[in-house]
Amino acid sequence: MMMQNARPGSAIAGMAAGSLLALAATTASAEEIVVGGKNFTEQQILTAMTAQYLDHLGYDVDSNAGMGSAVLRQAQENGQIDLYWEYTGTSLINYNDITETLTPEETYERVRDLDSEIGLVWLDPSEANNTYAFAMRADDAAERGIATISDLADAINGGETLTLASNAEFYARDDGLRPLQAAYDFEFGRPNVSRMDSGLTYPAVRDAQVDVALVFATDGRIPAFDLTVLEDDRSYFPAYALTPVIRAETLEAHPDLADQLNALSALLDDATMAALNATVDVERVSIEQVAEDFLTGNDLI
Repeated sequence: MMMQNARPGSAIAGMAAGSLLALAATTASAEEIVVGGKNFTEQQILTAMTAQYLDHLGYDVDSNAGMGSAVLRQAQENGQIDLYWEYTGTSLINYNDITETLTPEETYERVRDLDSEIGLVWLDPSEANNTYAFAMRADDAAERGIATISDLADAINGGETLTLASNAEFYARDDGLRPLQAAYDFEFGRPNVSRMDSGLTYPAVRDAQVDVALVFATDGRIPAFDLTVLEDDRSYFPAYALTPVIRAETLEAHPDLADQLNALSALLDDATMAALNATVDVERVSIEQVAEDFLTGNDLI
């Protein structure tokens, strides 16, 4: 079943309470490390990758993928999940109710400090940032000389008409399209913006129905459709850096996990995650196989 990438934390209540009760029966023991994960492709790859990696290193590992964000977080706080990959923006906005604008570094430091108060340790953030982004067809962007959102603004302010496919949420939200245009001092113009489901923006820009699409930066369709992501050169979009988060109690019992998970985190960036997602969602390779191939290719197993 194709499971497209998703905005981390957007479907925050993904698992029924009954499932959490079932999870309680598998509370992590002192010897066993339970790796959790959310319910979309990227997270399922990371869960499988982490479980295989730790198993190879000799840990007794169990995994529990496919959980909703809120339930997963609660399970970790309750000691039922030892570690999983979280997004800095999800913790900042959804779990800690911080709405102020922060740089990626400030976002990481804030959630690291806040979550340490409840016994969670944020290890090194990866370079994979699953945030909103604007994408164009690579050849079209190159022909127009557009590599950044500032370049896009200059093109539109210079008289070019470019059209945008956006989901309805980003079009309407208070921190969505309107303030982004204000931050970059340009406007698409209302007739030039098409609102549609998030999943439809990718084929719309691929098929030249629009010039620009709102996307998620690590979605597998970006490389599969030969799209290029425009650099957010004024850091408008919140940071959603993928980071391993582990219970302090687990890390105290297994201190080597910090260096081991940081080594894995250092290998991940937007292009890598997008390629891995595409291998599952577009090429239909199994999640377990994609995880194994990545670990083997990087000499981790």
